[in-house]
Amino acid sequence: MTTETINDTSQYLTFSLDNEIFALDIAQVREVLELSPITRIPRTPQFMRGVINLRGHAVPVVDMRLKFGMNHIEDTVNTCIIIVEAHFGDERSVLGALVDSVSEVIEMPPSVIEPTPRMGTAIKSDFIRGIGKHDERFIIVLDVGRVFSEEELEMLSAQSRAGGDDSGKTIPVKRNPAGAMAV
Repeated sequence: MTTETINDTSQYLTFSLDNEIFALDIAQVREVLELSPITRIPRTPQFMRGVINLRGHAVPVVDMRLKFGMNHIEDTVNTCIIIVEAHFGDERSVLGALVDSVSEVIEMPPSVIEPTPRMGTAIKSDFIRGIGKHDERFIIVLDVGRVFSEEELEMLSAQSRAGGDDSGKTIPVKRNPAGAMAV
């Protein structure tokens, strides 16, 4: 593989929600955690599950199923929390995305990612960076910076200041030679 090819290929962490495959740019992912008890914060939207304690810092956790208008299901052994970092202007927000399961880290060159379709998706299309194709399946590539409104991020920030618990277990994340993470 040439240097030019490596630079043109983006790596994504794939995960599932309601039998659909989604992806996040690996540059936005800090780590993947096993599901741990989440402390609920009163008077927050239903999709904001609460906070966890991540190495002494309260991190808000968002149930991505509920955020995208999908049906709630009971957590399973595969349910996990993806810790993501989103930048909004000069501010950086760290939050947890509760997902059904994490799949793998994949490479998708920009040429296999199509623009966001106007209709036919279960979530609002402004959350979607594009639709990729990998191994004959479609993958919805999300833009973390557009999944949440400024008001929601302020609420998430307030949750972070409210506190959490100490029971988060980390799933080891390995970096491949190109510097990307692998679960």
